[in-house]
Amino acid sequence: MANLKLSGVRKSFGAVDILHGIDLDIRSGEFIVFVGPSGCGKSTLLRVIAGLEEITGGTLSLDGQVVNDQSPKQRGIAMVFQSYALYPHMTVYDNMAFGLTLEKGTAKGEIDRRVRHAASILQLEPYLERLPKALSGGQRQRVAIGRAITRDPKIFLFDEPLSNLDAALRVQTRIEIARLHERMHGTTMIYVTHDQVEAMTLADRIVVLNRGRVEQIGRPLDLYADPDNLFVARFIGSPAMNILPAKAEGGRLRLSGGNLVAQPVAGAALAPGAMVHLGVRPEDLNLVGEGLQALVSGDVTLVEPLGEVTLVYVDLGDGSEPLVAKLPGAVHLERGARIHLAASAGTLRLFDEGGRAVRGERRQAA
Repeated sequence: MANLKLSGVRKSFGAVDILHGIDLDIRSGEFIVFVGPSGCGKSTLLRVIAGLEEITGGTLSLDGQVVNDQSPKQRGIAMVFQSYALYPHMTVYDNMAFGLTLEKGTAKGEIDRRVRHAASILQLEPYLERLPKALSGGQRQRVAIGRAITRDPKIFLFDEPLSNLDAALRVQTRIEIARLHERMHGTTMIYVTHDQVEAMTLADRIVVLNRGRVEQIGRPLDLYADPDNLFVARFIGSPAMNILPAKAEGGRLRLSGGNLVAQPVAGAALAPGAMVHLGVRPEDLNLVGEGLQALVSGDVTLVEPLGEVTLVYVDLGDGSEPLVAKLPGAVHLERGARIHLAASAGTLRLFDEGGRAVRGERRQAA
């Protein structure tokens, strides 16, 4: 059991500030995922928690005790790296046992029990006598995870552990990590990734980072359905949310292309002339006939058939980036075709000129 609390945590490398006052409370047994673009500070934050980087300011507490000056070993933390970091001349068994052999007072029988227990959890028993070079990438990553399990840590840290695997192995290993968390109930796990699917499927809560600051913390579906700001709206979800410039006009919204928005939008009672951003996810758009009330109309520039869905890129003619619609099934559209798209009821999101969510009654009722 391990509760982790970060209060005003800052990290600088010389004159360069990387983390800007991170406040975070992680409950025992949670699976927390850090996401954000490259350079946002997520791996640095993980290394600060591990004790691999010194904290410039703020406090890091584990079960109520400040651990700023403690080593990774003293903190009871185990880290799984992207690069596996296995010893090539050691067998799987020896790689998994190595950390325990360095600890004084750990009997050989106890080491053997822990290694075989971890191997059983990760289905590595047939490979214990093999060298890493005789394993697939997914098997090597499981060995790295097994080495962490043998230490019986309070907290597991994962730094983009699946990024070196191909697509099929990523799916398989992701499922194994989810099962591992279920089996090791009570063990806190913190996971860094840039992969949307990993974050949405593994996390109890997601922490969205941007330029060393926390943009939003919440359950995956809450972040998807109700982002706090434009950054989270664009980052969570694939393809990203479409953002359309609009202006308040007589209690309604008019898009920059001229269309008046027919659907009610929470918080749309804005001052006349107020500039806002209207958000709609690609999967919430659907084709409608020319005579029906459309949210937008435009010309098809690209069609990407993916089997279960079709991505359609649409030029709205207002100089903005192409709008993306994610339509179910196989949709046959020619490049240059004029189409009309409407949004499903209740799916439009509104953001003010500064990019903050305007929720109005919808948020109050939540």
